Amino acid sequence: MSEQEIKNKMEKAIENLKRNFAGVRTGRANPGLVENVQVDVYGQKMALRNIAAINIPENKTISITPYDKSSAQAIEKAISLSDLGLTPKNEGGVVYVRLPDLTQDRRKELEKHAKGLAEECKIVIRNLRRDFLEDAKKSGASQDEIKGLQDKIQKTTDQYNAKVEEMLKHKETEINEI
Repeated sequence: MSEQEIKNKMEKAIENLKRNFAGVRTGRANPGLVENVQVDVYGQKMALRNIAAINIPENKTISITPYDKSSAQAIEKAISLSDLGLTPKNEGGVVYVRLPDLTQDRRKELEKHAKGLAEECKIVIRNLRRDFLEDAKKSGASQDEIKGLQDKIQKTTDQYNAKVEEMLKHKETEINEI
């Protein structure tokens, strides 16, 4: 594995973390909160973003307009059953989700969840570093070359871990925003 491949994989881990953070609820409405909810339509499970337009008409309201009006009830049911703790309302084929204010306990739970997601990303980054170093050792590189690669990959790992920490701080700020 080359250094560029490792950087690309670490970048993908960061992108995945961004997507995961989008699904963590904050005080404001965000399409990422519901876009990955799996809806049972047409005899299969589909992500909400594939079967409906998701809009934010107000700060604490999500509007979901299904492309096929008959799937509105299935969307309402899927959101109700999801672990988001939201109550949707079907109004003439358009599903509205009003976000209630977060309690302090709920904010702490969401912060804990965000920290868990960040830690998972860091683990992926550390595993990539380990795999890179193992590949370098297997390739028959000299001790000096391995030491140089180790220093280089550690700097890269530290940079990506710093990105994760920065993203986590930003998400925690969003969660605690009133």
